[in-house]
Amino acid sequence: MQRQARVTSKGQITIPHEIRRVLGVQPGDTVEFESGEDGVKVRPVRKESPFAKYRGIGTPGIPSGRKAIIKYFRDLRGW
Repeated sequence: MQRQARVTSKGQITIPHEIRRVLGVQPGDTVEFESGEDGVKVRPVRKESPFAKYRGIGTPGIPSGRKAIIKYFRDLRGW
């Protein structure tokens, strides 16, 4: 997907709607520009995983982490 944007006199650009949707950015979010041999990459800056809010869903009473899961099943089986 290729889109164009115009640079203002202050060096600002407006990210096209389709690109914002693909990147998952909203007003107030931060994007990072990375220059490399194959061009410039634009990516959103995430402070935490977008999936963090779903962690633990479907496992009430079982703490997260490998050791906690193993302990839960051992207790469940009476070991």
